[in-house]
Amino acid sequence: MLKAVSSPIRLQILNLLFDSGALSYTELVNKLKMNPNRDAGRFAYHLKFLLNTDLIEADVEAKKYCLTDLGKMVLDIADRVEKKAFTPKSMMVRESRFALEEFDVNKIANSLIKEAKMQPELAQKVAKEAEKRLLKSKTKYLTSPLVREIVNAILVEKGFEDYRHKYTRLGLPVHEVTMLLEGSEKEKTRSAATVSEKAGETILKEYTLLKALPRDISDAHLSGALHICDLDSWTLKPSEVIHDMRFFFEDGNLQKLSNRFKFFNSPPQSFESALSLVLNSLLHSGHETTGTQTLDYFNVFLAPFVKGTEPARLKESLVSFILSVDQHVRATLCLELVIPDFIVGKPAIGASGGVVGKYGDFLGDCQLLASIILDVLIELSAVKPLLSPTVIVKVRPNAKTEQRARALLLKAHHLASERGIVYFANLDNGTKMSSFGGSGFRISADLTGDWELDTIRSGVLGVVAVNLPRIMYEIQGDEAKFAEILDERLEMVSRAFDIKQAAVKKHGEKLLPFLMQKSNGDQYFRLANSLRLVNLIGLREMLEAFPKKAAEKNPKAAKPAENILRCITERFSRDGKKGRRRLSAVVLSDDEASERLAQLDVDRYGLGRVKYSGSRERPFYSTIRAHPFDGNTVLIDMLSVEKDLRSLAAGGTLSVIDLGVDSRTPDELLSVSLEVAEKGLSEFFTYDRRLTYCKNCGKSWFGELAKCPSCGSVGTLVSYDRFPLAHVKR
Repeated sequence: MLKAVSSPIRLQILNLLFDSGALSYTELVNKLKMNPNRDAGRFAYHLKFLLNTDLIEADVEAKKYCLTDLGKMVLDIADRVEKKAFTPKSMMVRESRFALEEFDVNKIANSLIKEAKMQPELAQKVAKEAEKRLLKSKTKYLTSPLVREIVNAILVEKGFEDYRHKYTRLGLPVHEVTMLLEGSEKEKTRSAATVSEKAGETILKEYTLLKALPRDISDAHLSGALHICDLDSWTLKPSEVIHDMRFFFEDGNLQKLSNRFKFFNSPPQSFESALSLVLNSLLHSGHETTGTQTLDYFNVFLAPFVKGTEPARLKESLVSFILSVDQHVRATLCLELVIPDFIVGKPAIGASGGVVGKYGDFLGDCQLLASIILDVLIELSAVKPLLSPTVIVKVRPNAKTEQRARALLLKAHHLASERGIVYFANLDNGTKMSSFGGSGFRISADLTGDWELDTIRSGVLGVVAVNLPRIMYEIQGDEAKFAEILDERLEMVSRAFDIKQAAVKKHGEKLLPFLMQKSNGDQYFRLANSLRLVNLIGLREMLEAFPKKAAEKNPKAAKPAENILRCITERFSRDGKKGRRRLSAVVLSDDEASERLAQLDVDRYGLGRVKYSGSRERPFYSTIRAHPFDGNTVLIDMLSVEKDLRSLAAGGTLSVIDLGVDSRTPDELLSVSLEVAEKGLSEFFTYDRRLTYCKNCGKSWFGELAKCPSCGSVGTLVSYDRFPLAHVKR
């Protein structure tokens, strides 16, 4: 037996049968790279020797040779002898759990079985092959990543792609971590927390693409057919939340989950404590959302706490609250100028969580709060623009005529004329129970008809952008394929949302303890009611890329905008029947998706073929567009452009009116807003200004400046632009 394994050829035959399983005579000859004619006698001698010593046996029916149990035992002993003779005594591995341990081939096999779900026998073979390569490399020290790389290389060579996919290591190269630490010249504000977050985001993005999402959806994102927003948190948390402050006013923050969350054990007693409770709620839920949090009916629900508090104290508390929000969290405050008719009769929650009448009883307090909030925003933003909170003023039909409401509307336009941080929601009878987010989405009472169930304590599950111009390049002039490809994209989007909702629901109680807290068995955040937003990127560029000849030959068939609407309607209808609720198309600003998708198309199809906005150095696809303010011209533009967008974007879109650098009076803007509302030109719009702030002298001006007009400084200027891509001219 010892003589049998003393020959390198015989030992090689045993190893081949161990690695590959049963092999025929011809297969063994070929793998040994012997000449079938010249080496036939020598090979037959070695094969017979192994048969006589019972190390291998012949399968007569299959006409193949395989290892016997004795052969496996001898091969194992031979491997152990070789390892003992040639493995350095100091061969240690730096493990991922930050420890040094002696190299053990069994750990490779066990990890393949555990992580890649590989069969034990196959795992042992791969592990032994990895061990052989590591021994030959004579490396001075081993690390877990190096061992895993070698194992993955073996899996690729052997065609085990599925196992390699599961066994891939997530992480960052040393160079990229160094770049994170050093940052770029553009990133002047960088903190240790930012570096940690960026590193963690990269790993979670890789995990989502490799593990959480199916291969076709991951490939669609990587190739640029789709863009999954907030990819790093896709399986962790929702994008946006619309809060109901009454939940906390009535019961306090029900922190029975963990002592570290206990900051209020009882409902608030005063206006100051109510604001403090709201702020703490925002801070905690801010860790469990990726985007902006919306406080709908902000001044309505706070109104019962106003009684007996001096306006000066109200203002002081609101200043502190708004400054805290600006520093720590992204939030939107929705202000009502009148009490909505569907809230008038609702029980008003006041001090100690008790009912103190109906909300209709607090119209004066509600309007007082709105006035003070607008005053605070005007004063705070007079020098330096506020990034958060944004403010949505809801314009209801009776708010245009009621005297105090009209005065508040004028004050809101004063803020808009100076700093452009106010959004206006045009709510008629058909949309009166809708809620809006600062990004432009709209959530309506269209599930049960109950605004409390359908709008608040819900939000946005996530957003996926669809690259519309890419479809035009793929169909190569065949307009009939457009609907088919778009439907395929939307089907992938639907599945991606199903995966996200299932993951958030599964891990919600552990990872989202604040949003998933319950009161009387009712969970705070209504996950199932959240919007699934499909952002239509590059609508204008898609229309420009549409083949003109096809349109001339068949004008009725060549209507891509109508095809988009039809495909979306049909797909969302089918998804609704499958229980996939609230899948809505939107046209919202997303600079990352706009630039990324355009750049990928330029790389694939070339600058000459791709229709894009921006410049050759910075191409992007359009979403929303800033309309220059010029009397009725802006209304004409919005009438022609936004009307088509609203028909496509059932989930909402944002109209932006660019005020430029000219001064505008509040009355002038109010006149435009009322005309927009009366003619139904836009449901959600804002007046925008680009501003320049000087950190040296603490002053700001309209437009983008290269030099401070006051102190002459250049390096201390900071530009503020809410919609940078919307302002770029083609």
